[in-house]
Amino acid sequence: MSKPARKVSAAPPAPPAGTVLSVASECAPLVKTGGLADVVGALPAAMAPLGWELRTLIPAYRGLKERLDRAESLWRDDDLFGGPAQVLAGRSAGLNLLLLDAPHLFDRAGTPYLDEAGRDWHDNPLRFAALSWAAARIAQDGLSDGWRPDLIHAHDWQAGFAPLWTQGATPSVMTIHNIAFQGIAPSSMLSELRLPWDRFNPDGYEFWGNISALKAGLVSADAITTVSPTYATELTTPEFGFGLEGVIRARADVLSGILNGVDRQAWDPATDANIAANYSAGDMNGKSLCAAALREEFGLDAADGPLCIVVSRLTRQKGLDLLLESLPVLTGAGGQLALLGTGEADLQDGFQQAAARDPGRIGVRIGYDEALAHRMFAGADAVLVPSRFEPCGLTQMYGLAYGTLPLVARTGGLADTVIDANDAALRAQVATGLQFAPVTAEALSLSLRKLCTLFQRSGTWAKMVQRAMAHPVGWDASARDYARLYEKLT
Repeated sequence: MSKPARKVSAAPPAPPAGTVLSVASECAPLVKTGGLADVVGALPAAMAPLGWELRTLIPAYRGLKERLDRAESLWRDDDLFGGPAQVLAGRSAGLNLLLLDAPHLFDRAGTPYLDEAGRDWHDNPLRFAALSWAAARIAQDGLSDGWRPDLIHAHDWQAGFAPLWTQGATPSVMTIHNIAFQGIAPSSMLSELRLPWDRFNPDGYEFWGNISALKAGLVSADAITTVSPTYATELTTPEFGFGLEGVIRARADVLSGILNGVDRQAWDPATDANIAANYSAGDMNGKSLCAAALREEFGLDAADGPLCIVVSRLTRQKGLDLLLESLPVLTGAGGQLALLGTGEADLQDGFQQAAARDPGRIGVRIGYDEALAHRMFAGADAVLVPSRFEPCGLTQMYGLAYGTLPLVARTGGLADTVIDANDAALRAQVATGLQFAPVTAEALSLSLRKLCTLFQRSGTWAKMVQRAMAHPVGWDASARDYARLYEKLT
């Protein structure tokens, strides 16, 4: 008689690798002023398949509480830097969110950092010290539902005091998204900010007689990351370190560069609901329809040259003064420009005047419109990113994903994500865009001429587009890098 088959019980699910409190001043899609928000918003979903549960703590700016599903108060403080506060937990846009509800600090008109007149909020040091304080208390005491993180992941200066206040108790990662912003406050605020006096020295958070929230995180965190390998190296130099290069060099043993990724569900021309026609690397017909729609939207003429776009803050950091100077080279070689952005007044005026002088070749929209940005990437031939420095950059990655070839300065994450169309790369058939250096108007002009020349070589251009769209720009590899770092620390 045969034996009955043995019943094999299913293996129990593997326990989660760990829990992380991600602390930041913004998080897409709820509140966004730049790429920081995109990264903070994408990281939880990227880490979940690897077993890491992230809760994201951000301020409850005006209007955010109403977007939280089933809000539950899990932490309270009767006097959080001048008033009562609570942490509300809930879900929104697929994220496990913790909102720091402190109306005296965050329930205001304006932006997260600026008042309605465009000036820094006078109490920004207090506002974001409060964010760090709440993060530190959650790490130390946990939430009332029993959740307590294994690790704090602090993003930029707004979360910089959290590693200082949890040093030796909860492991922490400090990520530099842009070292140009350091959270400087006068030393007269030491007591008001609840900072330890014994750490106000050159080896601590003191910076030329002032307090630096970013430096506090850099000297206290167990690990430091930044958003590209090249930027990690650049930060050790005076040119890019903004006075903190010595601190970065001193902590080089815990420094790593991990590239950002893009949300491929939101940024995929095959499924993007914002664009005139969908397309993919296997069927590019829709891109020409998107180009026609984009030209109509910006009032541009039909043209034989490349349709270029800029989607950016209009600042000198982004090199847009250099582009303004180089525009006659682009249009003289048959190219066109559609620009979307807002920023420095003289740059806004300069691009608007250029559009008025050259209608049909240059179109400008001042402001920001997420759906329009998608339409621009879908319809353009090239995206221009001439930044003087760029920690990582997502714009060039959106360009790669949409077959819109990036022309970038050779710096930071731009250098790490775009393969320059030099002779060797073209012969080896690996080029995905163009790089230029040094970051000058002359070098940019040469690169724009080369762009227009390459565009006329339709076979070469088409192959570069195919390679660009095949280039991995999602979060898979970077999530694995973060997982290895988290595991090492916990």
